[in-house]
Amino acid sequence: MTTRVLVVDDEPQFLRALATNLRGAGYDVETAETAAGALAAAGFRPPEAVVLDLRLPDGSGRDVCSSLRKWTDAPVIVVSAVGDDEEKIAALDAGADDYVTKPFAIGELLARLRAVLRRAGPTTEPVLEVGPIRVDLEKSAISVDGRDVHLTPLEFRILRLFALNEGKLLTHRAILREVWGPSYGEESNYLHVYVSQLRRKLEADPGRPRHLLTEPGAGYRLVS
Repeated sequence: MTTRVLVVDDEPQFLRALATNLRGAGYDVETAETAAGALAAAGFRPPEAVVLDLRLPDGSGRDVCSSLRKWTDAPVIVVSAVGDDEEKIAALDAGADDYVTKPFAIGELLARLRAVLRRAGPTTEPVLEVGPIRVDLEKSAISVDGRDVHLTPLEFRILRLFALNEGKLLTHRAILREVWGPSYGEESNYLHVYVSQLRRKLEADPGRPRHLLTEPGAGYRLVS
């Protein structure tokens, strides 16, 4: 079955070229040029992935991403001519899975699209338990000692990666590349912030973690 991709951009020439390339790669592509059009298209025919420009004539791509995240986990790749760190962080916090700065090679976008679709694929282990931490992958639900814990979509993706690799040392670079995408392999400051947030939500004493452990100079591991 062909994967449905919604492409949203207000530049007609760029939109046509991108849609043509994606169709040539075997995707079923729908397009929109506005925020309102994107949300209407997604609601009428839910996509399996979204390629989303940040600057739209009637709103922000971040707002579109936030609206989509209320009802779908379909991966979102943001594309933008703005490449500064603040914009990237804001887009990722809004629920984007990756960020590509214009101009880019179509091969890079296709590779990133394949990567986010792989990460969004079904798992054969819908519920994982690591000590008191219970991770329901199918429902995206977390509990600690039976108490429900709310995580943001990005926090959940990080914890999911840890839980699927229980006890294994995951390097900073490996986590960043898997969760944020290939361009974030060296930007460990993003990761430190989110690990601290996870500890506050998961650990009885965040200052002395027992489960989400730091391996100095190397990375992190989740243990029971």
